[in-house]
Amino acid sequence: MGFLDQLKSQAQTLQSQRGAEQERREQFASETERACRLLASYLDDLARQLSVIQPPASALSLDGKTPWPPMKQVDFRFDARRKMLRNREVFDYLGMGWRIVPQSGAIVTGTVSVNFPTDMKRVEDRLMMGPVKHERREIRDPEKSALREVRYEYLTETRGTVTATADHDRGQLHFRLLNTTGFEVVQTTWPAARIQPELLDELAKRIVGQASSFV
Repeated sequence: MGFLDQLKSQAQTLQSQRGAEQERREQFASETERACRLLASYLDDLARQLSVIQPPASALSLDGKTPWPPMKQVDFRFDARRKMLRNREVFDYLGMGWRIVPQSGAIVTGTVSVNFPTDMKRVEDRLMMGPVKHERREIRDPEKSALREVRYEYLTETRGTVTATADHDRGQLHFRLLNTTGFEVVQTTWPAARIQPELLDELAKRIVGQASSFV
């Protein structure tokens, strides 16, 4: 075989590999779009139902010691954004958000005080998650001016969200869950082929506080 024939063989092999890779990406993209359409329909319907039900929220506490009043989840909203991928419009991400407010009565003011750096970080991380409206005050020793504690005054209202970002080239959906079981951020990835009503029911169970295998 001459050198040109060797180059032709190499080029044919590369073309075959690239064609297979392109076909694989297209299959993944189609499966991801199917999953996104199903998820969009499910979350849109779920938001309407939960806005009526107003399910109770998981127990909340900024410092792990001072409990918030019993809370409920209200005002569920669904949203989706699209983008261009290889000259066609596809889903970019989908999400559902809601407010977490007291079950009865108005939003009230709470206070927690901490004096250790680890406790301070925990409280401030949770305040930022919601976000939770708050004021921060440093309490210092009047004689030595040393910091005694940091006091946070906050309003008992926060937010929960579920966001799914589509990865069409890998055929996956990346989920980010905020405050679905207390103050927390949880992330998980599911193959698009696994996005079926049964799996999405597990997501809904987690939001309403039932045992769930979604994460």
